[in-house]
Amino acid sequence: MSNLLVINSSSSGAESVSRLLVEDAVAALLKQTPDARVVRRDLGETPVPHLTTASLAGVRGTPETDAHHAARALSDELIAELRAADTIVIGAPMYNFGLPTPLRAWFDHVLRAGETFSYSEAGPKGLLEGKRVIVVESRGGLYSEGPAQAIDFQEPYLRQLLGFIGLTDVTVVRAEKIGFGPEARAAAIEGARAQIAGLTRTAAQAA
Repeated sequence: MSNLLVINSSSSGAESVSRLLVEDAVAALLKQTPDARVVRRDLGETPVPHLTTASLAGVRGTPETDAHHAARALSDELIAELRAADTIVIGAPMYNFGLPTPLRAWFDHVLRAGETFSYSEAGPKGLLEGKRVIVVESRGGLYSEGPAQAIDFQEPYLRQLLGFIGLTDVTVVRAEKIGFGPEARAAAIEGARAQIAGLTRTAAQAA
């Protein structure tokens, strides 16, 4: 049985385009593998706490205090979900040209030396290889090309974070220009849905 980890990070609730498209991706994946086990993390509704001076050692040091141990326990739980997953779907809207802060806090807990990456004389090595990642990005403007591409601090950073822990099989589904009005929003959703359908159809053919 395959395992699917679904991560949403939008704070927009029912209005969220990324949430809508994440569910489309999950439905398409479950059509391929109906018996897949699905684990969900909704970082918009239940955020992962940001690391502070009181909790940092729980992830990046030796836990001693109650706050340290709480951070370590959460980090262990999130990393276990990642390890168990065969496919990971991440909903990542663009907020102020970058990632939502709850998603960044999630990464702060799962990027842990000796667990998801290691260092050697050859440099860092990701330890979570062999998994498929589908990232659903929603953006108010057009950032994948044109003048605004230079201020896209979302996708390159996200790819770097994932790649650092060995997640290099990454496909990005983009819904762009959703802030350009209702017609542009509808067109962006339709285009992203077509891409999701193409991804899952290609995977089925390969199988």
